[in-house]
This record gives sequence, structure tokens and C-alpha cells, in this order.
Amino acid sequence: MEERFTSQEVIRLIGITPRQLQWWDEKGVVKAQREGHRRLYSVDRLAELAVISELRHKGFSLQGVRKVMRFLDREFGKGLAEIVSSSSEYHLLSDGKRLYLETSAKQIVDILKNSRQPILGVCLSDAVRLVRAQVISRKSNTSVTSSDRRRRAKKVS
Repeated sequence: MEERFTSQEVIRLIGITPRQLQWWDEKGVVKAQREGHRRLYSVDRLAELAVISELRHKGFSLQGVRKVMRFLDREFGKGLAEIVSSSSEYHLLSDGKRLYLETSAKQIVDILKNSRQPILGVCLSDAVRLVRAQVISRKSNTSVTSSDRRRRAKKVS
């Protein structure tokens, strides 16, 4: 079974506010699975949320973020986490009008050289890797904490 994360875990791992997460869910930027009133997020959704957070920090509007997500879906027919899961480095570049998704440093340099206006760049691969590392770190911390608690419980009884 795929690991799922509660809203509180997502907020802590990504570093966003509860209201941001709620707003993004309400606006359909990233859809959570529902279990009663609880919203649960898969690792892939967590990666998407990390990229959305990074784009927002870089100045993308929510409409711009939606445009990026649609662009990625249209270009690849897959979710962001699936695209970035390979070993390639994916860089999203934007001049405010156009979006570019590049894996080659040469292509990135060519875009930067030929642009007549500033280019914003975000390394999608780094954002996804960071979230995955935090999830792995969280798992190892949880398992250590759980075994320590069990040992303490045995000593007490």
C-alpha cells in the first residue's frame, strides 16, 4: 500500500501554511484523497506540492502554477513526480510568456542567451529529491523513535 501523508505532515515537510494547503486543494491545484474529513496525500502529490511551493516562492501566481502543471501534463501525459523520477535533471524556465522544460545544460544556456527579457529558472528535480529525502528521513526517525519507545515501555513494565 502506498504511503499517504496527512495535511499536518505535508505542512511540516513542505514548509507551507495550513491555509495555503487548503486553498490549493479548494482551487484544484493538487487534489488530495479523502478519508472522511481528512485529506491524505501520496508521495507523488507531496512532490507536486513541493514544486508548487517553490514556484510560488519564485513569484509565480496561482494561475501561473496551474499553467505549469497543465503544461507538464500535456507535454508528458504524466504527473510531475513520474517525469522527474528518472535520473535526468529537469529545469523549468519561463520568461513570463513561454515555458521551457529542459534537461540539457546547453539548451538552458541557449535559452538564456537568446532571451530578450529575464528568465526565471526552477530545478524541478531538486525539489522532488528534497521531498523524497525528507520522507526517507522521517521514516527512519519514526522507526527509531518507535523502537526506543518500545524498549522504554519494556523496561518500565
